[in-house]
Amino acid sequence: MSNNELVERITQEIVRKLQGDSPQGGSNGEGSATSSAVMDTWKGNPAGQSSAGPVSGQQSSQTGAPSPSEMKKYIDHTLLKPEATIEQIDKLIDEAKQYGFYSVCVNSSWVSYCAKKLRGTGVKVAAVVGFPLGAMDPRSKSFETRGAVENGAAEIDMVINVGALKSGDYKLVEEDIRWVLRACRGTTVLKCIIETSLLTDEEKVIACETAKRAGAHFVKTSTGFSKGGATVEDIALMRRTVGPDMGVKASGGVRSYQDAVAMIQAGATRLGTSSGVAIVTGAGAGKSY
Repeated sequence: MSNNELVERITQEIVRKLQGDSPQGGSNGEGSATSSAVMDTWKGNPAGQSSAGPVSGQQSSQTGAPSPSEMKKYIDHTLLKPEATIEQIDKLIDEAKQYGFYSVCVNSSWVSYCAKKLRGTGVKVAAVVGFPLGAMDPRSKSFETRGAVENGAAEIDMVINVGALKSGDYKLVEEDIRWVLRACRGTTVLKCIIETSLLTDEEKVIACETAKRAGAHFVKTSTGFSKGGATVEDIALMRRTVGPDMGVKASGGVRSYQDAVAMIQAGATRLGTSSGVAIVTGAGAGKSY
């Protein structure tokens, strides 16, 4: 069975299983109006464009991909290690300002600090929620999200409940996402980390369909703390599943300009990486996230 046939078959199954199970607004979820408003805002941002076009400037006439210097607006400059020090966070911030990355992506305890340091620069702050396991109660994720948003997070990267997904409890997966979406208060972009390295192709499609149905704005491959990171094949499958108007973020293992181009050509509209400087300068690939 081809990937396209797989996507179509599983999509039909998910629609049947979820039809009527979860209210569009959710008993504790977010209605479609605010999600649509955020999506409209996201689409207006350079890094929110679909895979049909470049995110910034002109594509390279030779490769059909952004040049290294144009790659900056795809990049969420990332530091998620638990041992990260304030000096390392300052370095992350300074690099994001110097190279004009789309955002810095940090743990929620660093959001307020980063937001203050980046005020007026145009660089956004993204916070991870339920990271890296995604196995906590939806209310806990919602609480963490509210705090991050209040402290200045413009985007939330949540880890879905992978165990619920693999158990076939798709309603719980969707409601978990809706709890976080509601905490985003209609102003904050929501990305769902599905942890592709733990999923079958069928489960990847189910995860993407569920995130889309719940009203999330992006699906994202990986935490970078599990068995593997982004692959071209997974990005292509996720793009085919969610269609052209939803964001797809490749994270984990994107360490060079060549890696970045491959992910974008497969359908990624955002890149989560700690190797942003190497990507935009053409330096050697690093060994981190």
